Amino acid sequence: LRETYENHHRVIITDDALKAAVELSARYINDRFLPDKAIDVMDEAASKVRLQTYVPSPEMQEIKDKINEVNNQKEAAIASEAFERASELKTEAAALQEKLDELVEKKQKKQQEIQLLVTENEIADVVAMWTKIPVKKLKEDEKARLLKLEETLHERVVSQAEAVTAVAKAIRRGRTGLKDPKRPIGSFLFLGPTGVGKTELSKALAQAMFGNENAMIRVDMSEYMEKESVSKMIGSAPGYVGYEEGGQLSEKVRRNPYSVVLFDEIEKAHPDVFNVLLQVLDDGHITDSQGRKVDFKNTIIILTSNAGASNIVSPKHLGFGAGNDEKANYEKMKTDVMDEVKRMFKPEFLNRIDDIIVFKQLNKDDIRQIVEILTLQLSKRCKEQMDLNLDITEAMKDYLADKGYDEKYGARPLKRAIQTELEDNLAEALLAEKIKASDTVKCDVKDGKVIIEAEKKKAARAVKGKSEEGAAPKAAKKAIEAKAGNTATKTAKSRKITKKNN
Repeated sequence: LRETYENHHRVIITDDALKAAVELSARYINDRFLPDKAIDVMDEAASKVRLQTYVPSPEMQEIKDKINEVNNQKEAAIASEAFERASELKTEAAALQEKLDELVEKKQKKQQEIQLLVTENEIADVVAMWTKIPVKKLKEDEKARLLKLEETLHERVVSQAEAVTAVAKAIRRGRTGLKDPKRPIGSFLFLGPTGVGKTELSKALAQAMFGNENAMIRVDMSEYMEKESVSKMIGSAPGYVGYEEGGQLSEKVRRNPYSVVLFDEIEKAHPDVFNVLLQVLDDGHITDSQGRKVDFKNTIIILTSNAGASNIVSPKHLGFGAGNDEKANYEKMKTDVMDEVKRMFKPEFLNRIDDIIVFKQLNKDDIRQIVEILTLQLSKRCKEQMDLNLDITEAMKDYLADKGYDEKYGARPLKRAIQTELEDNLAEALLAEKIKASDTVKCDVKDGKVIIEAEKKKAARAVKGKSEEGAAPKAAKKAIEAKAGNTATKTAKSRKITKKNN
């Protein structure tokens, strides 16, 4: 078919473009079938390349504008019964139109001589336009991104080195083609106490892999606590309300096949939900209520749970030296949590998950690092939304870390501390007009009290001082010139009087 499309669009379709059309359409376009979808991608790319050459030149656009202007003047002349003027304008418009036709003909001949190429980049652009997946970016940057995945994730997720490494290794296995092609890229069960970064790691993974934090489908499992609500995932059965709407999970994945799917707080769901997920984890697809097969092979599936949270938050220590060895505590906590998970979930469900990861509790140093990340985010928001430059001192950051540290609740109290201690005070200062847009605002703490104040503009003061210093010599010069002028006037007057007397 290549020759037919080349003759129709007057382009040359390269071998790489044909290969890319097949590979990219098979990988990213899941709601259509080969070879039709590959042919349509090739056709669309060739058409797009040809249409790009039809952009008028500035000279042609100028002549078109002039023709419109002359025609408007001609109509105005006819309306005012200036027929001679109208005749002249008609002749002028005809000459311009003839000139435009010549330019169009020349451009068409030139376009026919140019050999337009359809390459794999054009194919990638079309697939990206259809699927909303940045295919070109994934192709070019994916190797570098996969190699630096741990570094990228640690920019947002503090501590949890074991969790980040396990996720990165599984993703690399999946993306290099070593995994089963029918299964998802990776499936993980995140366990651990609240506020340690389970959901944040999911968001960071979506950002790192797909270039957008919003490439995450979040399913709150507390909505599926009843047995009857399981049907909401894949859609209602025929004859029931909502049959035509599709399932909440299946429809989202069908429209966004390249995403992170987060099942949050999985232990709150009814056990029958896990039966639906067995097919997804093992075969990489699910059939919705309308009989459509929804493909999960390009998704990363993450399940989070607080199973065994009581063992994590309040471990029972015995002996004098209990609790001193952080690593031993973590290993004991991990064992207790895994025992609870095995009791709570069925073996056939746990057996299908690639990796089960237990998150550590955050210590004081971890909270201090999170303060750096959150205050940086706040500074960016203030700069973008209100044009405020925040200067948050180290003392203020230490104060926030002290206020927001709670071993049992992780990083969530820290967010509340930043809201109450920093954001609330900034809002009050803005309303009281103590600070305004374009100010550099210093956020400090003294004697346990938060101080928000605008820094004085030293540069402006220095400029003002210089201008005042320069103004003094100028004023002195003017005074001398004025004095000299007065003396000259007096001398001239005395000469006139002497001449008159003589």
